[in-house]
Amino acid sequence: MPSVRDLRDRIRSLKNTQQITKAMKQVAAAKIRRAEEARKRARPYADALAEMLADLMAAVSSVDHPFMKPGNESAPAGIVLMSADKGLAGAFNSNVIHAAESFARGRSGVRYYTVGLKARNAVRRMGISEHPTWPLGASKIVTAREVANRVADDFVHGTISEIVVVSQKLVSMMSQRPETRKLVPVLAEDLKAFAGTDTVQEQSRATRGAVEFSPSPEFVLSRLLPKYLEFTLYSAMLETDAAFFAAQLVAMTNATDNASKLIDELTIAMNNARQAAITKELLEIVGGAEALGVE
Repeated sequence: MPSVRDLRDRIRSLKNTQQITKAMKQVAAAKIRRAEEARKRARPYADALAEMLADLMAAVSSVDHPFMKPGNESAPAGIVLMSADKGLAGAFNSNVIHAAESFARGRSGVRYYTVGLKARNAVRRMGISEHPTWPLGASKIVTAREVANRVADDFVHGTISEIVVVSQKLVSMMSQRPETRKLVPVLAEDLKAFAGTDTVQEQSRATRGAVEFSPSPEFVLSRLLPKYLEFTLYSAMLETDAAFFAAQLVAMTNATDNASKLIDELTIAMNNARQAAITKELLEIVGGAEALGVE
């Protein structure tokens, strides 16, 4: 049985840990509000861009753009794997990494582009030490532009056959789900998912006759497609950021509650151990007194 001193040290250690988890919980609660606001501010632009692309794709017969053509079939798929830079968020990072591994198992070869330090470390553990990587905590719009330019160049030059993004989707504050989406080649159903609404095609059909493009729909579409890729990656980074803080908030709340339960259990055990020690000392004193009386 642990001594009173050992139990007291464990309680002190748990209280220190509880203070840390409480602080991280408060930080996550503050940061998730900012991340949610940034995600909501980006949503109108995403919807408008997807609606315009859907309208253009329905208005033109063909566009000579690499994003709308099949990639090099002999080349591996390109996976943009997004994770957080930090841990202490439950299974948040491991779930998205497992989703990428599951996607890769169904293909002969893949090429990774990682955003986030946890994704970078996971790919390195796979034995792929050299691969393009970016931190999630840097300027997201700059990072999204760099990632989009890199994967677009590799796709156009035939280094990869398709561009797939694997990231976390914020379902609710209590739930985050890994999501795998193919971005390039561009399909109409991908635009529908990008906008996050079921009314993109209906809205595009309703406004198609009232929209005029200059110099031509084909020219406008060729300029919008790179923006579509860039902003989709930017939107996924904002989603990953918000989902991470939600997962961390839940994890730190659970850790704080578990620490309280352990402190209560150890406090009871310490009181029992202290009482047992006092009882033992009393018995020794009584036994000693009786022994002296007998003599």
